[in-house]
Amino acid sequence: MLPSASSLNIYKLTFSIVGFLSSSLAGADILQSVCLVRSVCLAIMSSRKFFVGGNWKMNGDKESLGELIMTLNTASLNDETEVVCGAPSIYLDYVRSKLDQRIGVAAQNCYKVPKGAFTGEISPAMIKDCSVDWVILGHSERRHVFGESDELIGQKVAHCLENDLGVIACIGEKLEEREAGTTEDVVFEQTKVIADNVKDWTRVVIAYEPVWAIGTGKTATPDQAQEVHEKLRGWLRANVSDAVADSVRIIYGGSVTGGNCKELAAQPDIDGFLVGGASLKPEFVDIINAHA
Repeated sequence: MLPSASSLNIYKLTFSIVGFLSSSLAGADILQSVCLVRSVCLAIMSSRKFFVGGNWKMNGDKESLGELIMTLNTASLNDETEVVCGAPSIYLDYVRSKLDQRIGVAAQNCYKVPKGAFTGEISPAMIKDCSVDWVILGHSERRHVFGESDELIGQKVAHCLENDLGVIACIGEKLEEREAGTTEDVVFEQTKVIADNVKDWTRVVIAYEPVWAIGTGKTATPDQAQEVHEKLRGWLRANVSDAVADSVRIIYGGSVTGGNCKELAAQPDIDGFLVGGASLKPEFVDIINAHA
């Protein structure tokens, strides 16, 4: 199996640094330097804590969600993985009160202002009042079913971060866009609008979810997913900063299951998952532990 482009970049960086020093180093010292610099580069990659979000969407009632919560509360979960469950807004308080504190809770959407005459909406302040610390924004179903624009999603991102709410910001292309070869154009533009509204990247997770793979049973191959994740990280490096590119978590969503999660998790630029239907099943535990 050939190394990924990210792996190749690590080797290039390693040997460029060592090559610069080699004129003054003995052979043994060069070998030690190679190992040391490569270890530093790999440490940068591994410093991104694996993140698994469950998006329960408009599913469940107190009985079924209570059973799922019991499964999660009693499961052996990888301590090195951050887990957040996106509950329907009407159940946020219930889920937060029942779910073990080691697992975070997210709202699935919110609006761009603190309060007002916006029937059916909820605000970051209301979410925080339920002791919930995360929100999912820009999901493809919000974009393509409810018609949310990039501009509105950017405004929501800004308002949530101003109110100390963590944001899982979703991006992704439709099937016709992938087939037309415009995947990069689409996800870069979506990412730019998000980036323009972020001041503190430590509270942001980017979720790449190809629309054609959500709820369809189709999954981007590990190579397809890795390719887009790597290019997204490159965009962040070129347009935000090296520090953000190295630290921000880019997770994958799109028919992730217990059967394909380990191979996806092994990709160097995939830092976790946003899981739909499988997050309502016991196999969600296997997905959480995919990076163990």
